[in-house]
Amino acid sequence: MTSRERVAAALNHQEPDFIPHDAGATNTSGIHVSMVYQLRQALGLDKPGTPVKVVEPGQMLGEVESDLCDALGIDTLALRSPVNSLGFPNADWKEWRLHDGTPILVPALFNTEFAADGNLYQFPQGDRSSPPCAKMPEGGWFFDNIIRQPPLEEDRLDPADNVEEFGPVSEATLEYFRCESERMFRETDKAIVASFGGMSFGDVGRLPAPNLKNPKGIRDIEEWYVSLQIRPEYVSAVFQRQADIALANLQRFHAAVGDRISVVFISGADFGSQSGLLASREIYRELFQPVHRRINDWVHRNTKWKTFIHSCGAIANLIDDIIESGFDILNPVQCSAVGMEPEQLKARFGDRIAFWGGGVDTQKTLPFGTEDEVRREVRRRLAVFAPCGGFVFNPVHNVQAATPIRNLLAMYEEVRQARRQGSGGSTSK
Repeated sequence: MTSRERVAAALNHQEPDFIPHDAGATNTSGIHVSMVYQLRQALGLDKPGTPVKVVEPGQMLGEVESDLCDALGIDTLALRSPVNSLGFPNADWKEWRLHDGTPILVPALFNTEFAADGNLYQFPQGDRSSPPCAKMPEGGWFFDNIIRQPPLEEDRLDPADNVEEFGPVSEATLEYFRCESERMFRETDKAIVASFGGMSFGDVGRLPAPNLKNPKGIRDIEEWYVSLQIRPEYVSAVFQRQADIALANLQRFHAAVGDRISVVFISGADFGSQSGLLASREIYRELFQPVHRRINDWVHRNTKWKTFIHSCGAIANLIDDIIESGFDILNPVQCSAVGMEPEQLKARFGDRIAFWGGGVDTQKTLPFGTEDEVRREVRRRLAVFAPCGGFVFNPVHNVQAATPIRNLLAMYEEVRQARRQGSGGSTSK
């Protein structure tokens, strides 16, 4: 099978020739830029000191290029927006160094000067005349959004304020997606995973709107969660407006990329904590499910794409509702959360939704375990998730900075070993 065929088979719950493998196709299955640099050095892909591009500055994710995909046996490629989460283009690259000396490339409008208080501040759309929207502490690895909540006046809340960051996709962006999807489809056999943006309802990673200079509406994360309970009509109105915009854009995206892409990232909103749901099933069904169904129904009626939802945490009690909303893929499969045991997830849901992730724990095992512990956990997860398809290997969420490179290489080697056995679903324990 080609990589594209392999991923398609797994997502259709058929057992492929090899276990499909993702690294970096989404902003929730990526690798910190420092670790991409170390991987490229360890595999001999670059000369020492060759910088790696940051493709998502908020989380400081590195670019996983096709040569690294080939070296690691990766079956996917990312098709991202040309404008990043901070509102400025990923263009006109310049060199910078992380605090540990790792050489990287950042976009021209990425602020590279630390302030007197030791923080590195980023500015919406790269405009330093605006209040900062994100900060990295000295010695930090990524940026935290800065909450810029204007004073709330209950009788003046307008749902239009909370969709200000969404709007008709530009012709320039459509042309970018058209050209990039054509290039990736022609030059590789990888499954292309598109992140168009604008469809992640209630995603608190996006809610503070770091791409807006003066965001209005409800932008404080705590206030937003409160609003799910006390302002459901307002939240519903925000979601319906956002869905109207998203559906209009989806038609234009599809006209630009056709069925060259395999998967579309829809939602990155987290519905779970380490121990339980952040919002009840009733709230999900009332507020989120209607708009999720609108998006998924359109995609499935008009395209061959598979739809992708990301949610961290203990969400086992929500997975039936997620499936009913029309999602094909669940990520990151946080097996360390309460009720998220791999065997139970595969038994209860494995024939109805594909698991994209769950391959090894990134909270404890990968960053703090031994090589043998990493290998054993990878083997166990492959043995549970891979049989009968419905699985794409990826760690639980992004590979973080300061992960021992030996552990990361051990993880990839275990997946390669399973692939060498010649089965998409049979591995040794």
